[in-house]
Amino acid sequence: QVQLVESGGGLVQPGGSLRLSCAASGSAASGSIFSIHAMGWYRQASGKQRELVAVITSGGSTNYADSVKGRFTISRDNAKKTVYLQMNSLKPEDTAVYYCNAARVVTTSGVYDAWGPGTQVTVSS
Repeated sequence: QVQLVESGGGLVQPGGSLRLSCAASGSAASGSIFSIHAMGWYRQASGKQRELVAVITSGGSTNYADSVKGRFTISRDNAKKTVYLQMNSLKPEDTAVYYCNAARVVTTSGVYDAWGPGTQVTVSS
């Protein structure tokens, strides 16, 4: 399996900022990673469905949920196989578990999709 490790979640006051990171790595089962087509962030608030926050392709094309446009910025370092989410002007409604996703991960053993375990973001005064 391809492994995703997230970091950067936590508690922040409304109007504050957080930066999430997610690094992808291969395993003994999947082998080394050659490329990752798209990496993105999804979130799931309590009692709600998981929703797309932002996604970025290997070529740098991005897509954002309307609710975060102008406040969140997604970026990636292809060499480090890492995606970042800079979250500014955070609102209480941004509170959720944030999940990293890697789509069409090409490895020595095949092509995989992968999800991280999630990191909690809480926006509260």
